[in-house]
Amino acid sequence: MPSPPRLRRARCLTCYWHDGSFVAHPYPHGTPTALHPVAAEILSAFGDWTTPEAAAAALDHLTPDTVEEAVQALCSAGLLLAEDEADAGRDARIAGTWGVWAPEGPFFHYVTSDVPYPEEDAPHEPPPVTALPPLFTAHPRADRVLLPRRPQDLRMPYEQVLHERRTVRDFTRQPVALETLSALLATVFGPVDFIDCGNGPLYRRTSPAGGARQELEACVGVLNVAGLEPGVYHYNGLQHSLELLSAGLTREEAGHLCADQGWAGGAAFLVFVTATLERMSVKYPTPRCYRVCLLNAGHLGQTFALTATALGLGPAQTGAFHDSAVAERCRLDNAARIPLYVLAAGHPHPEQREAPPPAGTAAFRDAVLSSSAPDGG
Repeated sequence: MPSPPRLRRARCLTCYWHDGSFVAHPYPHGTPTALHPVAAEILSAFGDWTTPEAAAAALDHLTPDTVEEAVQALCSAGLLLAEDEADAGRDARIAGTWGVWAPEGPFFHYVTSDVPYPEEDAPHEPPPVTALPPLFTAHPRADRVLLPRRPQDLRMPYEQVLHERRTVRDFTRQPVALETLSALLATVFGPVDFIDCGNGPLYRRTSPAGGARQELEACVGVLNVAGLEPGVYHYNGLQHSLELLSAGLTREEAGHLCADQGWAGGAAFLVFVTATLERMSVKYPTPRCYRVCLLNAGHLGQTFALTATALGLGPAQTGAFHDSAVAERCRLDNAARIPLYVLAAGHPHPEQREAPPPAGTAAFRDAVLSSSAPDGG
């Protein structure tokens, strides 16, 4: 009689409490399974390849029948994998590839992958009519600056804007004109037009946004803008105004907010891109839509960089920042309203000391520029 296969706990596995149940969630294609918490102890006995008999011996305070029954259930749920089976090999490859980002990175990616979508011709009940959250955020009691509406020249040829766009880390001390900041904010974050979504109006910007939900907003950390005191302001796109959230902002604090990156303190201003999650979740309740929020932030970041370039500024952007400190400065609760991205701009210094040099022959001498795809294609 052949010996039973050895089993191992899935490496790609996250456990959590949800709705009062202990849930084990294997990925990429596993099903979240509610378990008795004692199952975690049984899973722990399969940290490396072992037989059910050996695991039962290690769990001698449990009866063999209890362990055997649990092992069968855990195998069916994809929480225990059999040696030499395809699922075990795939589990090891994913765990090795994503290791430095585990468990958060691969879990988020895979549990929001391959989600079911309704078929176009399938009959379905219309979604319930839900009142839309407000399209714009306002701070009516804040001191505000009404921004000038003078048009700025954005007629730089498209090809020139694309090829001149570079991330800038060295800025001059020349202040940015208020009119320039105003044009940048209006072009990137202001409404272009309004549309009827069938449940009230939505608005569009110059960047694409999933479902036109416009869940993203801008808070501006002013450091060196003519006519503005340093501080953190909220951009009110409906009024085209800046609302003072917290006064004062030093170069040292700006660098600290951006994960202690000193270059951020040299910018004329920072833009903290924030998300009001209800605007997206009220229509799209699936967790995959958080991906869309991140993609939308990237769309706005690219439009920001191109517009800043056309206005003669040097743009920069970073995903490295101290979330809680930024949320506090922007008066976000860090629950329903969260920071996602940081943009920056200023007048570029003629000598970009932090810019990488062009790649010369030495850089290419031992470089591997391509490889065959894993499937050999």
